[in-house]
Amino acid sequence: MKKAAGIIFRSVILLLLGAIIGILMTNRDLNTGISFDSKDKVSKVLELVRHNYVDSVNVDSIEGSTVNNLLQNLDPHSLYLPPQQATSINERLEGGFTGIGVEYLLLRDTLVITQVSVNGPAAKAGVRPGDRVIEVDHQNFSGTLLTVPKVSKAFRGVKDSQLLMAIIPAGSKTIKFCNIKRAHVNLSSMDAAYMLNATTGYIKISKFASTTDADFRKALIKLKIDGMQKLVLDIRGNGGGYLNTATALADEFLTKKQLIVFTKGVHDPRTDYFATDSGNFQHGKLAVLIDEYSASASEILAGALQDLDRAVIIGRRSFGKGLVQEQFPFGDGSAVNLTIARYYTPSGRSIQKSYSNGVESYRNELAQRMRKGELFSEESNLKDSAFIKPTNYHTSTGRKVFSGGGIMPDIFVPADTTQNTYLIRVLSNKQLFSAYVIDHMQPVLNKYTADDFFKQYTVTDADLGNFILYASQTVKNIDPREVVTSKQNIKVLLKAFAARFKWGDEAYFKTINADDPAVQKAVEIL
Repeated sequence: MKKAAGIIFRSVILLLLGAIIGILMTNRDLNTGISFDSKDKVSKVLELVRHNYVDSVNVDSIEGSTVNNLLQNLDPHSLYLPPQQATSINERLEGGFTGIGVEYLLLRDTLVITQVSVNGPAAKAGVRPGDRVIEVDHQNFSGTLLTVPKVSKAFRGVKDSQLLMAIIPAGSKTIKFCNIKRAHVNLSSMDAAYMLNATTGYIKISKFASTTDADFRKALIKLKIDGMQKLVLDIRGNGGGYLNTATALADEFLTKKQLIVFTKGVHDPRTDYFATDSGNFQHGKLAVLIDEYSASASEILAGALQDLDRAVIIGRRSFGKGLVQEQFPFGDGSAVNLTIARYYTPSGRSIQKSYSNGVESYRNELAQRMRKGELFSEESNLKDSAFIKPTNYHTSTGRKVFSGGGIMPDIFVPADTTQNTYLIRVLSNKQLFSAYVIDHMQPVLNKYTADDFFKQYTVTDADLGNFILYASQTVKNIDPREVVTSKQNIKVLLKAFAARFKWGDEAYFKTINADDPAVQKAVEIL
């Protein structure tokens, strides 16, 4: 089984105690006369509830909660995963699923296609962004109280099975029928790879999946052909993934026999991971961007490159997850992700932040950092609670580095308070940027190429006013002061979502990064 070094900031990987799960999965009827000794208390209680409780209850749900509570008493990252959650996480990390290959928005109880996977089943059948799905398999689909589970059930299916969709293309009133054969759909972890200037490349990685290293190598080859000599690697917001993928990616930058990371636990002997001599970017200048949501596998990579003085780390202190999980699946599709080891950077430091005060305190740590101002000013950052104590850890050239709370960057870039206002969060959560693009910007997008749109198109104050008026139909009582505070970032996001709708993720990040302080600092340093 693969070891995971993290999954996503809010959905971490975990595991369980095989003995207890075995008992839970093999309970027999209490009426058979089988007695339970003290080791079987969990099983006995569940059977008592199943056969004697006053009301009808979902014992499977109770069982999952019981197991999860047990695991959470061990550490914050050992968890029970219900079948649907386990499947979703594993699909993300294994790099694909069986389906038709579309992203969508539910707009006024109609499914509107927003992205189509390149060379995926839907793309081959002629489905395009902006298409509205009216029927599925001769049954009405639009206007049927659509939900995400309902859509997933309709679109997912076994390989080579057929799906017939009736759609109305953007700008048309004529129904078009698309016969789609379900197949494997790739989920890339490579969000963007393009040149920032004549010699500096940029790569954005969203997770450390099984396909990440191969995707990275392809992107690297492309950028080298374009003249890349220096690289900005962006792992901000990357909550982790497979440990082996993190070490494989570190290997791309390091030389033979350099220690990348080592892991050890009471039942898991020390395992060292060394670089080989197969890296494709062993000597070019390198900057790595991290933030408070960079976790686990991201921290393995950043920690190794920092300890070995291979890259300059730019941004804000990372999340602080230094635990390794292994996943144990069950026959019903559920699974347990159990912490089996800690990982240590080449200098020997653990970057796991404390969870001695319980899970709730652990999860609130980031909010506490925000309240203390650690994310917003360099002065406050220097007083960062995790890094005011002495350290015994040093990089290969003797620079001090710290343990016990994430990776502290070499160069601090504060968070922009105008980028995460309440208004922007609400607009994003309600998907109003994408909705506005679908309803009002498609004719504009059709006038541009991707490069011309990026260079020439500007969201005017009048455009902003029209968007706020549109959003106010959904978000009531929008505070004009927040509009003023968020004005520039709303404009950037509106352009970025428009670019993504028409040209994909890379166009989105190219737009977002144009004025990004961390990206600008990286280019300056390199």
